[in-house]
Amino acid sequence: MAKKHRDFPADFLWGASTSAYQVEGASLEDGKGPSVQDIKVIPEGTPDFKVASDQYHHYKEDIKLMAEMGFKTYRFSISWSRLIPEGTGAVNPKGIEYYNNLIDECLKYNIQPLVTMYHFDLPAAIQAKGGWGNRDTIDAFVNFAKVMFENFGDRAKLWLTINEQNMLTLAGPIIGTFDPTGVENVIKELYQQNHYMMVAQAKAMALCHEMVPGGKIGPAPNISCVYPASCNPADITAAETFSAIRNWFYFDMATAGIYNHQVWSYLEAHDALPEIAPGDMEILASGHPDFLAFNYYSTATVAAFPEDEEYDPNAPVDQQKNGGEPGYFKPVPNKNLLKTEWGWEIDPIGFRNTLNQVYSRYRLPIIITENGLGAHDKLEEDGTIRDDYRIEYLQRHIEQMQLAIDDGVQMMGYCPWSAVDLISTHEGFDKRYGFIYVNRGNFDLKDLRRIPKKSFYWYKKVIATNGKDLENNL
Repeated sequence: MAKKHRDFPADFLWGASTSAYQVEGASLEDGKGPSVQDIKVIPEGTPDFKVASDQYHHYKEDIKLMAEMGFKTYRFSISWSRLIPEGTGAVNPKGIEYYNNLIDECLKYNIQPLVTMYHFDLPAAIQAKGGWGNRDTIDAFVNFAKVMFENFGDRAKLWLTINEQNMLTLAGPIIGTFDPTGVENVIKELYQQNHYMMVAQAKAMALCHEMVPGGKIGPAPNISCVYPASCNPADITAAETFSAIRNWFYFDMATAGIYNHQVWSYLEAHDALPEIAPGDMEILASGHPDFLAFNYYSTATVAAFPEDEEYDPNAPVDQQKNGGEPGYFKPVPNKNLLKTEWGWEIDPIGFRNTLNQVYSRYRLPIIITENGLGAHDKLEEDGTIRDDYRIEYLQRHIEQMQLAIDDGVQMMGYCPWSAVDLISTHEGFDKRYGFIYVNRGNFDLKDLRRIPKKSFYWYKKVIATNGKDLENNL
């Protein structure tokens, strides 16, 4: 007898996500200061972020299209340097005005704003003072939070602290948020910065509960379950260790204010224990998130690092990441999974596994803040974009989310990446994720026209049926 599925909650938050530096454009317009994304070296052949999708000038059109899809929420980030150009000090009234208008436009269509406070775009002026390596950045971030809560907390009730904090630590040089040049102990520096971010996050969560009536807030790392390459106990140990480093450290800290014991051991072994000031641990224990958000794209598979394999500690950071770490783990391909055209493994069942792991450990409501397929979308001569491959990807992941709900996971919402096409960090506009096509290329801005893709109309149907109709029969 077929099992009857539990329904998605009646108040389930269907939506999608973007980030400020990848979608807004107007990078130095109306008083906005530069962020690290504006001053970093852009890889050759990749566009900068000066115009992006130009949502700064198209937000009304974009929100109207999201409303047509039936969005219950829109997850966007606030640019710190648009609000406070130097990161500290004077507040930019034009920045306040823009985000007030954006929030009001969402509410006009009964779309709840889901606001990310920080998404990879530290103000350049803060970076010049040491960035997250400077403890003063904690106070700067808390002040930034205070400005946001004061100006937007009367209408924006759902907040996310730091997008993918674990990626800032594990892959900072790759995403342009950390420069390892001249740093003697890179791991120590990264985890010191991570500690300061954790303290800032806890303070911001406590401040939200103090300043925003009915406000809810949570962290938003990138989480995926980690498979052992085999049932060899050494591979299982490698997977447990990597999962602690990659995943549980960030949620353990956000929910309980404690350093994961395996990560602490790892840091000890690397002479990388962070300096913890008196009172820090009390602050970390005071955060109390209301929910957990996370971004999910794929799973990881690791084996024990072979004892006879050479390892070059001076290799580029991205190669070190791909090559694993002696004594701990070595990433390996999962032969059971298909890959995207960009080489990312596709694992919908792993999505269910990850949801169950997170919920069983923390027992807090979960909202997915990124999940999606980047692809070379083609604008056909008839003006359509037939992205059936994206529909299939999302369909299979939503099916597994439904099964996780059947398992007893408390799901709060689903916001795939991305609402509209935006600049991908490494592949520019070649790699598109959106439900809405933005008519521009990497260097030819064309007319920036918005065109709904086939997935737009499919997702509209999914939302209208509260996840009951996932068929691609349009």
